Amino acid sequence: MTTLWDWAVRAYRGEGVSETCLTLQDIHEQNVPLLLWAAWGAATGRTPDDETIEAACDTARAWDEAAVAPLRAVRRRLKNPLPDLDDAAREAVRTQVKAIELEAERHLLSALESLSPPVFTEPRPTIEGLVAVARQWSRITPRQSLERLAERLPA
Repeated sequence: MTTLWDWAVRAYRGEGVSETCLTLQDIHEQNVPLLLWAAWGAATGRTPDDETIEAACDTARAWDEAAVAPLRAVRRRLKNPLPDLDDAAREAVRTQVKAIELEAERHLLSALESLSPPVFTEPRPTIEGLVAVARQWSRITPRQSLERLAERLPA
């Protein structure tokens, strides 16, 4: 069986997936690891109940607030040249921050996987899992972007 991390890495490399995920993250304020967890669950026949989805959102919020979002902000701040910072040193630090941000997301995915129910059913449409999680995460459900993501992810 494929772990959530392995599935997510492979899925994220799919055509158009990273761009769609960044749109969901940056424009619609969705949590990409949480969405990937939902899609993986749908693809592997795991149907979380409302309580599990709520727990997953709580876990994602905790990781996002404590580590992922602050690290992302630092990485993005270091992306372009800054006055009085040596470019090579700035880029070296940015690369390290990026690695730590990715490690935090890996821990988040591991925590989400541990919340996952066992395989119970046949795989189901990815959009169902994405919408359920997006509704719990935010008051606005970006259905068109979620549908685009569902079309691009492996079933």
